[in-house]
Amino acid sequence: MDIEVNYRNKKRYNTAKYPRRPTRFWIWMEYILSRIALTGKTYTVDTSAIEGLQAPYIILSNHMHFTDFELAAAGTYPRKVSNVVSFEGHVFRWFLIDWIGSITTRRFTFDLHLIKSIRKVLQRGDILCMYPEARYTPSGTASYIPDSVGKLIKMNKVPVVITKHHGNHLRAPFWDFRHKRKVPLHTVMKPVLTRQQIETMSASQISEVIRREMQYDDYRYQKKKGIRITEPFRAEGLHKLLYQCPHCGTEFEMGSQGAELFCNHCGKRWFWQEDGYLQALDGNTEFSHIPDWFEWEREQVRQQVERGEYCFTDEVDVYGLPRVWRFIHLGQGKLTHNPETGFTVEGIYRGKEYRLNRKPGQSCGLHIEYDYLAVKKRDCVVVSVENDSLFCCPTKPNQVTKLSLATDVIYQQYKMQKTKGAAQ
Repeated sequence: MDIEVNYRNKKRYNTAKYPRRPTRFWIWMEYILSRIALTGKTYTVDTSAIEGLQAPYIILSNHMHFTDFELAAAGTYPRKVSNVVSFEGHVFRWFLIDWIGSITTRRFTFDLHLIKSIRKVLQRGDILCMYPEARYTPSGTASYIPDSVGKLIKMNKVPVVITKHHGNHLRAPFWDFRHKRKVPLHTVMKPVLTRQQIETMSASQISEVIRREMQYDDYRYQKKKGIRITEPFRAEGLHKLLYQCPHCGTEFEMGSQGAELFCNHCGKRWFWQEDGYLQALDGNTEFSHIPDWFEWEREQVRQQVERGEYCFTDEVDVYGLPRVWRFIHLGQGKLTHNPETGFTVEGIYRGKEYRLNRKPGQSCGLHIEYDYLAVKKRDCVVVSVENDSLFCCPTKPNQVTKLSLATDVIYQQYKMQKTKGAAQ
Protein backbone atom coordinates (compact mmCIF):
# COMPACT_ATOMS: atom_id res chain seq x y z
CA MET A 1 0.00 0.00 0.00
CA ASP A 2 1.25 3.49 -0.83
CA ILE A 3 2.30 5.77 2.01
CA GLU A 4 2.29 9.45 1.05
CA VAL A 5 5.26 11.72 1.61
CA ASN A 6 5.04 13.73 4.82
CA TYR A 7 5.10 17.17 3.22
CA ARG A 8 4.71 20.24 5.40
CA ASN A 9 2.01 21.56 3.10
CA LYS A 10 -0.57 18.85 2.46
CA LYS A 11 -2.26 20.76 -0.34
CA ARG A 12 -1.85 19.63 -3.93
CA TYR A 13 -2.12 21.55 -7.18
CA ASN A 14 -5.69 21.21 -8.42
CA THR A 15 -5.57 19.39 -11.74
CA ALA A 16 -9.32 18.68 -11.48
CA LYS A 17 -10.27 22.00 -13.05
CA TYR A 18 -11.16 22.97 -16.57
CA PRO A 19 -8.57 24.98 -18.51
CA ARG A 20 -9.11 28.65 -19.12
CA ARG A 21 -10.25 29.63 -22.58
CA PRO A 22 -7.39 31.79 -23.83
CA THR A 23 -8.24 35.38 -24.68
CA ARG A 24 -6.94 37.16 -27.78
CA PHE A 25 -4.29 38.83 -25.66
CA TRP A 26 -2.90 35.51 -24.37
CA ILE A 27 -3.05 33.94 -27.82
CA TRP A 28 -1.03 36.88 -29.11
CA MET A 29 1.36 36.69 -26.15
CA GLU A 30 1.99 32.96 -26.72
CA TYR A 31 2.67 33.65 -30.39
CA ILE A 32 5.07 36.52 -29.67
CA LEU A 33 6.99 34.53 -27.05
CA SER A 34 7.23 31.60 -29.46
CA ARG A 35 8.54 33.81 -32.26
CA ILE A 36 11.13 35.30 -29.91
CA ALA A 37 12.22 31.79 -28.85
CA LEU A 38 12.53 30.82 -32.54
CA THR A 39 14.76 33.80 -33.31
CA GLY A 40 18.04 32.65 -34.85
CA LYS A 41 16.65 29.26 -35.88
CA THR A 42 16.07 28.31 -39.51
CA TYR A 43 12.56 26.85 -39.67
CA THR A 44 9.49 26.37 -41.84
CA VAL A 45 5.95 25.45 -40.81
CA ASP A 46 3.79 23.99 -43.57
CA THR A 47 0.09 24.44 -42.75
CA SER A 48 -1.21 24.38 -46.33
CA ALA A 49 -3.02 21.06 -45.83
CA ILE A 50 -5.16 22.37 -42.94
CA GLU A 51 -6.11 25.74 -44.39
CA GLY A 52 -9.87 26.06 -44.16
CA LEU A 53 -10.22 23.28 -41.57
CA GLN A 54 -12.67 24.48 -38.98
CA ALA A 55 -12.29 23.85 -35.26
CA PRO A 56 -12.90 21.85 -33.19
CA TYR A 57 -10.23 19.30 -34.00
CA ILE A 58 -7.40 17.41 -32.31
CA ILE A 59 -3.73 17.94 -33.13
CA LEU A 60 -1.40 15.04 -32.34
CA SER A 61 2.28 15.97 -32.46
CA ASN A 62 5.50 14.04 -32.24
CA HIS A 63 7.82 15.17 -29.45
CA MET A 64 11.52 15.97 -29.76
CA HIS A 65 12.25 19.16 -27.85
CA PHE A 66 10.49 22.11 -26.20
CA THR A 67 10.80 23.84 -29.59
CA ASP A 68 7.88 21.62 -30.69
CA PHE A 69 5.52 23.86 -28.67
CA GLU A 70 6.91 27.02 -30.26
CA LEU A 71 6.58 25.67 -33.80
CA ALA A 72 3.04 24.43 -33.12
CA ALA A 73 2.09 27.86 -31.76
CA ALA A 74 3.46 29.49 -34.92
CA GLY A 75 1.40 27.10 -37.03
CA THR A 76 -1.92 27.51 -35.22
CA TYR A 77 -1.94 31.28 -34.60
CA PRO A 78 -4.43 33.01 -34.18
CA ARG A 79 -6.71 30.08 -33.33
CA LYS A 80 -7.72 29.16 -29.78
CA VAL A 81 -5.62 26.16 -28.75
CA SER A 82 -5.33 24.28 -25.46
CA ASN A 83 -2.18 22.20 -25.01
CA VAL A 84 -1.87 19.17 -22.76
CA VAL A 85 1.16 20.02 -20.62
CA SER A 86 3.04 17.77 -18.21
CA PHE A 87 3.02 18.70 -14.53
CA GLU A 88 6.70 19.64 -14.32
CA GLY A 89 6.23 21.85 -17.37
CA HIS A 90 4.54 24.35 -15.06
CA VAL A 91 7.56 24.81 -12.79
CA PHE A 92 8.91 28.38 -13.02
CA ARG A 93 6.18 29.37 -15.51
CA TRP A 94 2.91 28.14 -13.99
CA PHE A 95 1.18 31.52 -14.39
CA LEU A 96 1.79 31.66 -18.15
CA ILE A 97 0.89 28.00 -18.66
CA ASP A 98 -2.45 28.48 -16.91
CA TRP A 99 -3.41 31.68 -18.72
CA ILE A 100 -2.74 30.33 -22.23
CA GLY A 101 -5.33 27.63 -21.53
CA SER A 102 -3.21 24.56 -20.96
CA ILE A 103 -4.42 21.30 -19.44
CA THR A 104 -2.19 19.95 -16.69
CA THR A 105 -1.55 16.25 -16.14
CA ARG A 106 1.09 13.93 -14.70
CA ARG A 107 2.73 11.70 -17.28
CA PHE A 108 1.82 8.02 -17.45
CA THR A 109 -0.94 8.21 -14.83
CA PHE A 110 -4.68 7.61 -15.15
CA ASP A 111 -6.27 11.06 -15.12
CA LEU A 112 -10.04 11.02 -15.54
CA HIS A 113 -10.24 14.80 -15.44
CA LEU A 114 -7.83 15.04 -18.37
CA ILE A 115 -10.48 13.28 -20.48
CA LYS A 116 -13.14 15.69 -19.18
CA SER A 117 -10.96 18.74 -19.88
CA ILE A 118 -10.22 17.60 -23.42
CA ARG A 119 -13.92 17.10 -24.05
CA LYS A 120 -14.64 20.58 -22.62
CA VAL A 121 -12.10 22.23 -24.95
CA LEU A 122 -13.58 20.52 -28.02
CA GLN A 123 -17.18 21.20 -27.00
CA ARG A 124 -16.51 24.92 -26.82
CA GLY A 125 -15.20 24.81 -30.40
CA ASP A 126 -11.45 25.08 -29.82
CA ILE A 127 -8.39 23.07 -30.86
CA LEU A 128 -6.81 20.47 -28.58
CA CYS A 129 -3.08 19.84 -29.03
CA MET A 130 -1.41 16.89 -27.34
CA TYR A 131 1.79 14.84 -27.55
CA PRO A 132 0.68 11.19 -27.32
CA GLU A 133 4.23 9.84 -26.93
CA ALA A 134 4.27 11.78 -23.61
CA ARG A 135 8.07 12.11 -23.71
CA TYR A 136 10.90 13.50 -25.79
CA THR A 137 12.20 10.93 -28.25
CA PRO A 138 15.58 9.62 -27.10
CA SER A 139 16.51 8.09 -30.47
CA GLY A 140 14.87 10.39 -33.01
CA THR A 141 12.16 7.82 -33.73
CA ALA A 142 8.56 7.31 -32.63
CA SER A 143 7.79 6.04 -29.13
CA TYR A 144 4.84 3.85 -28.15
CA ILE A 145 1.39 5.43 -28.48
CA PRO A 146 -1.18 3.85 -26.13
CA ASP A 147 -4.56 2.46 -27.19
CA SER A 148 -6.24 5.16 -25.12
CA VAL A 149 -5.49 7.69 -27.89
CA GLY A 150 -7.73 5.82 -30.31
CA LYS A 151 -10.44 5.59 -27.67
CA LEU A 152 -10.18 9.32 -26.96
CA ILE A 153 -10.58 10.18 -30.66
CA LYS A 154 -13.50 7.80 -31.05
CA MET A 155 -15.19 9.33 -28.01
CA ASN A 156 -14.94 12.93 -29.25
CA LYS A 157 -15.54 12.37 -32.99
CA VAL A 158 -13.70 15.44 -34.27
CA PRO A 159 -11.13 15.61 -37.11
CA VAL A 160 -7.53 14.70 -36.32
CA VAL A 161 -4.44 16.56 -37.54
CA ILE A 162 -0.94 15.12 -37.32
CA THR A 163 1.90 17.58 -36.69
CA LYS A 164 5.26 16.10 -37.54
CA HIS A 165 8.45 17.95 -36.62
CA HIS A 166 11.70 17.17 -38.46
CA GLY A 167 15.18 18.22 -37.37
CA ASN A 168 14.37 19.11 -33.77
CA HIS A 169 16.08 15.98 -32.46
CA LEU A 170 19.09 16.51 -34.71
CA ARG A 171 19.45 20.10 -33.55
CA ALA A 172 19.05 19.36 -29.83
CA PRO A 173 19.07 15.60 -29.07
CA PHE A 174 17.42 14.74 -25.77
CA TRP A 175 20.65 13.31 -24.38
CA ASP A 176 22.63 16.52 -25.12
CA PHE A 177 19.99 19.20 -25.64
CA ARG A 178 22.06 22.08 -24.24
CA HIS A 179 24.59 21.97 -27.09
CA LYS A 180 22.72 23.02 -30.20
CA ARG A 181 23.64 21.91 -33.71
CA LYS A 182 23.01 24.03 -36.81
CA VAL A 183 20.11 22.13 -38.34
CA PRO A 184 17.10 23.55 -40.23
CA LEU A 185 13.73 22.69 -38.70
CA HIS A 186 10.70 21.69 -40.73
CA THR A 187 7.16 21.14 -39.44
CA VAL A 188 4.26 19.72 -41.44
CA MET A 189 0.63 19.74 -40.30
CA LYS A 190 -1.83 17.55 -42.17
CA PRO A 191 -5.30 16.07 -41.53
CA VAL A 192 -5.42 12.29 -41.28
CA LEU A 193 -8.95 11.50 -40.05
CA THR A 194 -12.26 13.19 -40.74
CA ARG A 195 -15.31 13.12 -38.52
CA GLN A 196 -17.06 10.77 -40.97
CA GLN A 197 -14.14 8.32 -40.99
CA ILE A 198 -13.99 8.26 -37.20
CA GLU A 199 -17.69 7.43 -36.96
CA THR A 200 -17.23 4.32 -39.12
CA MET A 201 -13.99 3.07 -37.50
CA SER A 202 -13.33 1.23 -34.26
CA ALA A 203 -11.00 2.64 -31.60
CA SER A 204 -8.38 0.03 -32.45
CA GLN A 205 -8.52 0.91 -36.17
CA ILE A 206 -8.10 4.57 -35.29
CA SER A 207 -5.06 3.72 -33.13
CA GLU A 208 -3.51 1.82 -36.06
CA VAL A 209 -3.90 4.86 -38.32
CA ILE A 210 -2.40 7.19 -35.72
CA ARG A 211 0.61 4.94 -35.08
CA ARG A 212 1.25 4.57 -38.79
CA GLU A 213 0.95 8.29 -39.52
CA MET A 214 3.17 9.26 -36.59
CA GLN A 215 6.13 7.14 -37.59
CA TYR A 216 9.32 9.13 -38.14
CA ASP A 217 13.09 8.75 -38.10
CA ASP A 218 15.08 11.96 -37.82
CA TYR A 219 18.33 10.26 -38.88
CA ARG A 220 16.82 8.92 -42.11
CA TYR A 221 15.36 12.40 -42.63
CA GLN A 222 18.89 13.82 -42.23
CA LYS A 223 20.25 11.38 -44.82
CA LYS A 224 17.41 12.05 -47.25
CA LYS A 225 17.79 15.83 -47.03
CA GLY A 226 21.57 15.75 -47.16
CA ILE A 227 21.95 17.57 -43.84
CA ARG A 228 25.50 17.56 -42.52
CA ILE A 229 26.15 18.16 -38.84
CA THR A 230 29.70 19.45 -38.63
CA GLU A 231 29.94 20.43 -34.96
CA PRO A 232 33.04 18.72 -33.50
CA PHE A 233 31.13 17.86 -30.28
CA ARG A 234 28.26 16.11 -32.06
CA ALA A 235 28.73 12.69 -30.36
CA GLU A 236 29.13 13.98 -26.81
CA GLY A 237 26.38 12.52 -24.65
CA LEU A 238 25.50 9.76 -27.13
CA HIS A 239 26.73 7.15 -24.64
CA LYS A 240 23.68 7.99 -22.48
CA LEU A 241 21.48 6.56 -25.23
CA LEU A 242 23.83 3.82 -26.49
CA TYR A 243 24.82 2.47 -23.07
CA GLN A 244 25.61 -1.12 -24.14
CA CYS A 245 28.56 -2.13 -26.31
CA PRO A 246 27.48 -4.38 -29.23
CA HIS A 247 31.05 -5.65 -29.59
CA CYS A 248 31.63 -7.06 -26.08
CA GLY A 249 28.08 -6.78 -24.65
CA THR A 250 29.13 -4.77 -21.58
CA GLU A 251 26.56 -2.35 -20.17
CA PHE A 252 27.18 1.13 -18.74
CA GLU A 253 30.84 1.30 -19.80
CA MET A 254 30.28 3.43 -22.90
CA GLY A 255 31.73 6.93 -23.22
CA SER A 256 31.79 9.75 -25.75
CA GLN A 257 34.02 12.65 -26.66
CA GLY A 258 34.02 14.99 -29.62
CA ALA A 259 32.70 13.02 -32.60
CA GLU A 260 33.57 9.60 -31.19
CA LEU A 261 31.73 6.96 -29.18
CA PHE A 262 33.74 4.29 -27.39
CA CYS A 263 33.59 1.36 -24.98
CA ASN A 264 35.79 1.73 -21.90
CA HIS A 265 35.67 -2.04 -21.35
CA CYS A 266 36.91 -3.44 -24.68
CA GLY A 267 38.26 -0.26 -26.23
CA LYS A 268 36.26 -0.33 -29.46
CA ARG A 269 35.54 3.10 -30.99
CA TRP A 270 33.04 4.49 -33.50
CA PHE A 271 33.18 7.76 -35.41
CA TRP A 272 29.94 9.67 -35.88
CA GLN A 273 30.01 10.94 -39.42
CA GLU A 274 28.58 14.28 -40.51
CA ASP A 275 25.72 12.51 -42.34
CA GLY A 276 24.43 11.04 -39.06
CA TYR A 277 25.75 7.49 -39.47
CA LEU A 278 28.32 5.66 -37.34
CA GLN A 279 31.51 4.06 -38.62
CA ALA A 280 33.71 1.73 -36.53
CA LEU A 281 37.32 2.90 -36.46
CA ASP A 282 38.49 -0.70 -36.37
CA GLY A 283 36.69 -3.87 -37.42
CA ASN A 284 33.03 -4.40 -38.17
CA THR A 285 30.48 -1.59 -37.80
CA GLU A 286 27.79 -3.40 -35.84
CA PHE A 287 25.25 -0.59 -36.21
CA SER A 288 25.70 2.41 -38.46
CA HIS A 289 22.14 3.65 -37.83
CA ILE A 290 21.67 4.93 -34.27
CA PRO A 291 18.00 3.82 -33.91
CA ASP A 292 19.06 0.27 -34.88
CA TRP A 293 21.57 0.20 -32.01
CA PHE A 294 18.87 1.54 -29.66
CA GLU A 295 16.40 -1.16 -30.74
CA TRP A 296 19.10 -3.80 -30.26
CA GLU A 297 19.42 -2.61 -26.66
CA ARG A 298 15.66 -2.94 -26.28
CA GLU A 299 15.88 -6.54 -27.47
CA GLN A 300 18.64 -7.29 -24.94
CA VAL A 301 16.40 -5.96 -22.17
CA ARG A 302 13.47 -8.03 -23.46
CA GLN A 303 15.57 -11.17 -23.30
CA GLN A 304 16.66 -10.37 -19.74
CA VAL A 305 13.03 -9.90 -18.71
CA GLU A 306 11.94 -13.14 -20.37
CA ARG A 307 14.76 -15.07 -18.72
CA GLY A 308 13.79 -13.63 -15.33
CA GLU A 309 17.15 -11.87 -14.99
CA TYR A 310 15.99 -8.26 -14.95
CA CYS A 311 15.82 -6.39 -11.64
CA PHE A 312 17.01 -2.91 -10.69
CA THR A 313 17.73 -1.64 -7.17
CA ASP A 314 19.70 1.46 -6.26
CA GLU A 315 20.06 4.22 -3.71
CA VAL A 316 18.64 7.40 -5.21
CA ASP A 317 18.45 11.08 -4.44
CA VAL A 318 14.73 11.96 -4.41
CA TYR A 319 12.95 15.21 -5.26
CA GLY A 320 9.19 15.50 -4.84
CA LEU A 321 6.84 17.63 -6.93
CA PRO A 322 3.43 17.63 -5.19
CA ARG A 323 2.68 21.15 -6.46
CA VAL A 324 3.83 23.08 -9.53
CA TRP A 325 5.81 25.81 -7.81
CA ARG A 326 9.02 24.04 -6.80
CA PHE A 327 10.80 20.73 -6.26
CA ILE A 328 11.25 19.52 -2.68
CA HIS A 329 14.41 17.59 -1.82
CA LEU A 330 13.40 14.48 0.12
CA GLY A 331 16.94 13.20 0.69
CA GLN A 332 18.08 9.65 0.02
CA GLY A 333 15.69 6.85 -0.87
CA LYS A 334 15.58 3.45 -2.51
CA LEU A 335 14.30 2.74 -6.02
CA THR A 336 13.33 -0.78 -7.11
CA HIS A 337 12.08 -1.91 -10.51
CA ASN A 338 11.13 -5.44 -11.55
CA PRO A 339 8.49 -7.20 -13.68
CA GLU A 340 6.52 -8.41 -10.64
CA THR A 341 5.90 -5.19 -8.69
CA GLY A 342 6.89 -2.42 -11.10
CA PHE A 343 8.46 0.72 -9.63
CA THR A 344 8.73 1.26 -5.89
CA VAL A 345 10.26 4.32 -4.22
CA GLU A 346 10.85 4.18 -0.46
CA GLY A 347 12.41 6.64 1.96
CA ILE A 348 12.01 8.76 5.06
CA TYR A 349 11.11 12.45 5.03
CA ARG A 350 10.56 14.61 8.11
CA GLY A 351 10.74 11.58 10.35
CA LYS A 352 8.11 9.48 8.58
CA GLU A 353 8.41 6.71 6.01
CA TYR A 354 6.92 7.02 2.54
CA ARG A 355 6.37 4.40 -0.14
CA LEU A 356 5.03 4.90 -3.66
CA ASN A 357 4.44 2.09 -6.12
CA ARG A 358 3.52 1.92 -9.81
CA LYS A 359 2.54 -1.57 -10.91
CA PRO A 360 3.69 -2.92 -14.31
CA GLY A 361 0.29 -2.47 -15.91
CA GLN A 362 -0.10 1.13 -14.73
CA SER A 363 2.62 2.74 -16.85
CA CYS A 364 3.01 2.27 -20.62
CA GLY A 365 6.20 4.32 -20.49
CA LEU A 366 8.67 6.04 -18.19
CA HIS A 367 9.48 9.72 -17.92
CA ILE A 368 13.27 10.14 -17.79
CA GLU A 369 15.52 13.21 -17.85
CA TYR A 370 19.18 13.62 -18.76
CA ASP A 371 21.21 16.25 -16.87
CA TYR A 372 18.01 17.74 -15.45
CA LEU A 373 18.81 21.23 -14.17
CA ALA A 374 15.77 21.35 -11.89
CA VAL A 375 17.40 18.62 -9.79
CA LYS A 376 21.00 19.83 -10.00
CA LYS A 377 21.88 18.61 -13.51
CA ARG A 378 21.54 14.89 -12.92
CA ASP A 379 19.91 12.02 -14.81
CA CYS A 380 16.66 10.95 -13.22
CA VAL A 381 13.58 8.78 -13.59
CA VAL A 382 10.16 9.99 -12.56
CA VAL A 383 7.71 7.79 -10.67
CA SER A 384 4.32 9.51 -10.67
CA VAL A 385 1.08 8.74 -8.90
CA GLU A 386 -2.12 10.73 -9.20
CA ASN A 387 -1.10 13.45 -6.70
CA ASP A 388 2.70 13.37 -6.60
CA SER A 389 5.80 12.88 -8.75
CA LEU A 390 9.12 11.65 -7.38
CA PHE A 391 12.22 12.52 -9.41
CA CYS A 392 14.80 9.85 -8.56
CA CYS A 393 18.51 10.30 -9.38
CA PRO A 394 20.32 6.94 -9.34
CA THR A 395 23.72 6.53 -7.72
CA LYS A 396 24.78 4.08 -10.43
CA PRO A 397 25.87 5.93 -13.59
CA ASN A 398 24.03 5.98 -16.91
CA GLN A 399 21.03 3.85 -15.86
CA VAL A 400 17.96 5.78 -16.98
CA THR A 401 17.82 4.70 -20.65
CA LYS A 402 17.73 1.03 -19.71
CA LEU A 403 15.06 1.72 -17.08
CA SER A 404 12.96 3.37 -19.78
CA LEU A 405 13.40 0.42 -22.15
CA ALA A 406 12.61 -2.04 -19.36
CA THR A 407 9.39 -0.18 -18.57
CA ASP A 408 8.31 -0.45 -22.21
CA VAL A 409 9.17 -4.15 -22.37
CA ILE A 410 7.46 -5.04 -19.09
CA TYR A 411 4.31 -3.13 -20.05
CA GLN A 412 4.10 -4.89 -23.41
CA GLN A 413 4.60 -8.23 -21.65
CA TYR A 414 1.79 -7.35 -19.21
CA LYS A 415 -0.46 -6.32 -22.10
CA MET A 416 0.15 -9.60 -23.98
CA GLN A 417 -0.58 -11.67 -20.86
CA LYS A 418 -3.77 -9.72 -20.28
CA THR A 419 -4.88 -10.28 -23.89
CA LYS A 420 -4.17 -14.01 -23.64
CA GLY A 421 -6.08 -14.22 -20.37
CA ALA A 422 -9.09 -12.51 -21.89
CA ALA A 423 -9.06 -14.86 -24.88
CA GLN A 424 -9.04 -18.03 -22.75
